[in-house]
Amino acid sequence: MSTSTVNPRRWWALGVLATAQFMVIMDTSIIGVALPQMQRDLGFTQGDLSWVFNAYVIAFGGLLLLGGRLSDLLGARRVFAAGWVVLTVGSVVAAAAGSASVEIVGRAVQGAGGALIAPASMTLLMMLFGHSPNELGKALALYGAAAPAGGTAGVFLGGVFTQWASWPWIFVIYIPIGLSTLAATGLLPAVGRRRGGIDLLGAAAVTAGLALAVFAVVRAPEVGWGSTQTLLELGGAAVLLTLFLVIQKASKAPLMPLSIWRTPGLGISNAAMALLGAAWIPMWYFLNLYLQQVLGYGAFASGAALLPMTALLMLFMTTLTGRLLGRFGAKPLIATGLLVLAAGLVWLSAVEPTGTFLVDVLPASLVAATGMSLAYIPALMSAMAGAPPEQAGLASGIVNTTYQVGSALGLAALTALAASQGADRLGDLPALTEGFGSAFLAAAAIAAAGALATALLMKGSKPPATAAAQKSAAETERVNS
Repeated sequence: MSTSTVNPRRWWALGVLATAQFMVIMDTSIIGVALPQMQRDLGFTQGDLSWVFNAYVIAFGGLLLLGGRLSDLLGARRVFAAGWVVLTVGSVVAAAAGSASVEIVGRAVQGAGGALIAPASMTLLMMLFGHSPNELGKALALYGAAAPAGGTAGVFLGGVFTQWASWPWIFVIYIPIGLSTLAATGLLPAVGRRRGGIDLLGAAAVTAGLALAVFAVVRAPEVGWGSTQTLLELGGAAVLLTLFLVIQKASKAPLMPLSIWRTPGLGISNAAMALLGAAWIPMWYFLNLYLQQVLGYGAFASGAALLPMTALLMLFMTTLTGRLLGRFGAKPLIATGLLVLAAGLVWLSAVEPTGTFLVDVLPASLVAATGMSLAYIPALMSAMAGAPPEQAGLASGIVNTTYQVGSALGLAALTALAASQGADRLGDLPALTEGFGSAFLAAAAIAAAGALATALLMKGSKPPATAAAQKSAAETERVNS
């Protein structure tokens, strides 16, 4: 990933990559405030509504490793461009959907596009800035800042489009941006093809296993957790995921070489990311529903109500987290962040049917956002820090996959829990509130478990960004000598 030639257009290229990161993250947040209108127009049930989100994250998380492999073999710039084509096509399908099933297909296609874009972006970033530890640190900070910026923009734009246009416009926006990004790919460095096989069977096994697991959890409240159908689906998911591991061990060109798990700190960092996603994404999902279905907010008002939380998240990630990471290292920030997130979720679990934004939502959501801002970047960097430079892209793909899988499974499980506690009774405000409160409390337990696991199992280390930069610098020196 390192290079002895400095690309003179690298900062312009970083703008293209940061735009990609911005859009991929915005794709997960922009739909939140539109969910109630999509439910009415497309005929989603309350339980199945989460598939608007899950279809994206399953495809995204399940295909990230394949996207990384394709990036290695076909060239990162080609795969980056192909990802934007796929994402744009998925956006057209999602915008034009006239039924729940078509909408889910469109969202899955969008997720597949994101799975091509994300690993290619990281590979290109390391190629552009691997020559200099200082520049690499700055580039990673700007690239990382694009994530909370995308989350903030998604919440706001989702409210604007849904309130004053219609929900399909939250997908139409991707079409001109996708075409513009494709036109700018010439700024990115060209990478030659490499010989090697593509583990399509492994990609199919891991994606199908994840999808079947989420489907089983979502449907379990209707058919019964102990029913034959649920047990068969969960068993099938376990078989498929086990098959994936067997394929990786036997394959000469695996999507995920199992040796990567010998990287120090990779396992616990990924566990922390999975639990972080399993707590954070359900909180964001149910908070949207509480604002609209209980407090009666419109789409724009709901989006605006979440802006303080997302703005604080962006501010802390871009100004505070990096400094704390450099001073204290990853472990205390991850553990503290998850614990603070848990505290915010416990606070949210006390929401009332007659609650108000200023009392029931704002302070608790700011506490939760503080926790997320402390934990996310340290967990991401910790997962990548121990990997050698040539496997940094793979480590990034694994930790992103873990976060998306945790998000999908956490949302599926907590949707089922909320429904069992009354969140499927539209119009019954006490029942809805009780269901949402139960989901918030369960999410708090997940975050607290992540904090405990991090405190007990993660070894203390120097700041991960510094370690990664030193490895990159050493590799550059070796190449130049």
